[in-house]
Amino acid sequence: MLAVYFVASLLASAASVSARNAADLVGTWTTKSREVATGPGFYDPVEDKLIEPKLPGISFSFTEDGYFEEAFYRAIANPKNPECPQGIMQWQHGTYTVGADGSLQLTPIAADGRQLLSDPCESSKGLYTRYNQTEEYTSFTVGVDPYYGSVRLDLYSFDGTPMIPMYLAYKPPEMLPTGSLNAITSKKNKRQVDGGVDTAFVLRRLVSKDSLVDPDRWLWVGVVMSAMGGVALFFS
Repeated sequence: MLAVYFVASLLASAASVSARNAADLVGTWTTKSREVATGPGFYDPVEDKLIEPKLPGISFSFTEDGYFEEAFYRAIANPKNPECPQGIMQWQHGTYTVGADGSLQLTPIAADGRQLLSDPCESSKGLYTRYNQTEEYTSFTVGVDPYYGSVRLDLYSFDGTPMIPMYLAYKPPEMLPTGSLNAITSKKNKRQVDGGVDTAFVLRRLVSKDSLVDPDRWLWVGVVMSAMGGVALFFS
């Protein structure tokens, strides 16, 4: 009981700012490794490619006028075959709204999102697709982390589960243009996507090792993440 009370007190002290104030979200937030950040360093819309960071992590950016951008870089453990973890990179942007109850909804621009999935035990090439996922968070808190002394953002998923804490990296935020990037990527791909089509898998191609990211590096990251377990989660 004492441990539960301590954790609850720690979270309460970190959340010292109103959870319903959208202005508190403004900026670029990133997990503790600070290697993953939104903007052109993660996704290049001209070349239409995702750029692999040195370490896994998560980043969100929010503007004052209701736009967001997010970048994910994760290793996914394979319990049946620990030597074959998957790697995944995801990027999307769009608009966000904060509800009267403090909830947060992210609505992406469907044609712009990108995902790269790598499974080195299945193929030496990664699968590159469109990515479009509306996200809902029951609440968020912004405050000063009592241990690190940095401004910290905590997001709580649709079921109330807390995400890994993120820390303020840039204010104003580091982001790509907030409008649709489809015109830019269409020039590169020589194609247009009908907005009425399910775009989740319209852009679907195999990416070689020397393009986008090297899948062999996904294996290395996955093995390290699996070996370190909770330690890696804490330091991400």
